[in-house]
Amino acid sequence: MVEFSVKILGNSGALPAYNRNPTAQIVNFNERLFLIDCGEGTQMRCNQFKVKKSRIESIFISHLHGDHYFGLMGLLTSYMLLGRVKNLAIYCPPPLKEILAVHTDLDHEAVPFQTTLHFTQDQSMQCIFEDKELEIHSFPLNHRIATTGFLVKEKLKERTMRKDKIKEYNIHFSFIPGIKQGADFTTEEGKVIPNAELTLDPPKPRSFAFCSDTIYDESIIDYIQGVDLLYHEATFGDEHTEDAAQKGHSTARQA
Repeated sequence: MVEFSVKILGNSGALPAYNRNPTAQIVNFNERLFLIDCGEGTQMRCNQFKVKKSRIESIFISHLHGDHYFGLMGLLTSYMLLGRVKNLAIYCPPPLKEILAVHTDLDHEAVPFQTTLHFTQDQSMQCIFEDKELEIHSFPLNHRIATTGFLVKEKLKERTMRKDKIKEYNIHFSFIPGIKQGADFTTEEGKVIPNAELTLDPPKPRSFAFCSDTIYDESIIDYIQGVDLLYHEATFGDEHTEDAAQKGHSTARQA
């Protein structure tokens, strides 16, 4: 089965904590790496967990509080020093463009690879990435500033052809693509063989939802219902409910 895994590089809050780091995660889908948030120290955690930074093809930033993106400039600088040439896509709130521009202007060095910014919005669910295997959606979270969660969903695969049925009904290879997509098969004698007899169900698509350090809000259930794995940060203990509400966070019990 195709790998679909999540490696948590950091899950700490804004203040430094021993042996923990600010938020950052690596989603590995079929050996393709996606980075969600990039807190300070993300590169060192990649080294510690033997994550090859060069293989990260896209970065997703949930919101512009420093503990979720302060590691980004260091990572981009490392890419320049290491001679990265592969394009990098960054999915982020629009103000990140100005923040990155300040750093690149101060550096006075041309970036040797193309960085493409794709802006998220925090008003509704939005498909921000899609290819033949995977789709990634952003969805609004309730926080003090514009914030999105991310839903990573595997696409439904084609049905699996039964080899014994190919032989039994002498099915020409030209019919197989259509059958895998759900078509029935008609024999030379005119008998219709239903697709359910010819194929097996594909594996159930897997999914992962990322929710950062935001206030408890049951409206996100509509976006994350039925996911196989849910990550939701909780910044405060139950005894700090008032602080959590004031700062737009949830408590451990709420999350």
